Amino acid sequence: MRYIENLCIRRKYSDVLKVQIQNAYKLLFDCYKNGHKVLICGNGGSSADSSHIQGELMKNFVLKRSLDQNFKASLKSVLDDFTKKYRENDVMKVIGVSDIDKAYEKFATSLETGLPTIDLTAFTALNTAYINDTSEKFVFANSVLGLGEKEDVLICISTSGNSNNIINAALVAKAKSLKVITLTGKDGGILKGLSDVSMIVNENETYLIQEEHIAIYHALCLDIEENYFKN
Repeated sequence: MRYIENLCIRRKYSDVLKVQIQNAYKLLFDCYKNGHKVLICGNGGSSADSSHIQGELMKNFVLKRSLDQNFKASLKSVLDDFTKKYRENDVMKVIGVSDIDKAYEKFATSLETGLPTIDLTAFTALNTAYINDTSEKFVFANSVLGLGEKEDVLICISTSGNSNNIINAALVAKAKSLKVITLTGKDGGILKGLSDVSMIVNENETYLIQEEHIAIYHALCLDIEENYFKN
């Protein structure tokens, strides 16, 4: 966890926060290693953070992420069939190559192995329909109900720790046996008591809390990538 260690030194985090960040790393790493996924939710700037985290986990951050050998073989088979069924010019145009023999190479070098991560705030049509028809208080809770599975992880981001729709998402997550990680500030709010891991930064102003949140989840994503994809 070298990125987390370095972050805690640079930011002079307390031992309590350092341990919680390390615990969050362990939960997330084990989640992915055991074939599960991560869900994330937040409001406003924390919604942007949800999307940001998804971006760092679903594609390469600083390391090249090689494709699984079994997937490579399956992809090669599919592409062989594809190039046999369709005209060469069509195939080259679709894949973006000048030589049909480079179709597989193009795919293999363009695809990046993602760690399954779902930003619950990104479902614009679903979320606005649910808010319009039902209630904004349960918009993320309903998505956790539909997508969450036992041993998945829900990351809840709330600078106050008291956002109603985030608290309700955490309650449904616990009812479905998901692990709950929270990123908050101030005193951690209600979310603190619903968390398996509670990362509370020592700030009270929203923008200062969010600045620390970015630093923390960057370190988490970097360490997860380094240890999951290392050779």
